[in-house]
Amino acid sequence: MLACPIIFVQIWRFVAPGLYSHEKRVVVPFSVLSSICFIGGAAFGYFVVFPPAFRFLVGYNNEFLTSMPAVSEYFSLAIRLLLAFGVIFEMPIFMVFLSKVGLVDVGFLNRNRKYAILINFIIAAILTPTPDIVNQLMMGIPLVILYEISVLAVWAFGKKGFSGFGDSSPPTENMLE
Repeated sequence: MLACPIIFVQIWRFVAPGLYSHEKRVVVPFSVLSSICFIGGAAFGYFVVFPPAFRFLVGYNNEFLTSMPAVSEYFSLAIRLLLAFGVIFEMPIFMVFLSKVGLVDVGFLNRNRKYAILINFIIAAILTPTPDIVNQLMMGIPLVILYEISVLAVWAFGKKGFSGFGDSSPPTENMLE
């Protein structure tokens, strides 16, 4: 995590000379917002979700059995949660990108909300490292909230005049305007 700013600067120094000025104006805010979302998701995962997940794992203690997780298991759980929550908090940025490309719009997201909620909870069941319902809910509920934030973000920043996959209008010349 501490090396990320240096890595991003190096990537930017490699990519920037090949971009036009209008592309740089899009990439910089996208990169900053994406980094903020990832760090916010990782922090949420570590401070909110990690404590109950770890308690679940060591919760099998009784007078005959004492749980003694190894440091590698502790770090493995922490890294999985940090990465999973960092990635899922990128959903609004990803949805705005899909809207700018012309794949989704607010109407499409509103019509398919029930499927999105189902898919969000399936993703939560797959990504949570512990098989308990509490941790799955702690990932599923933020996913649903992030979906709603995505709908608002697409409404505010998305491409106008598109009506979803069933639209027969031709794509515009510059899809990333």
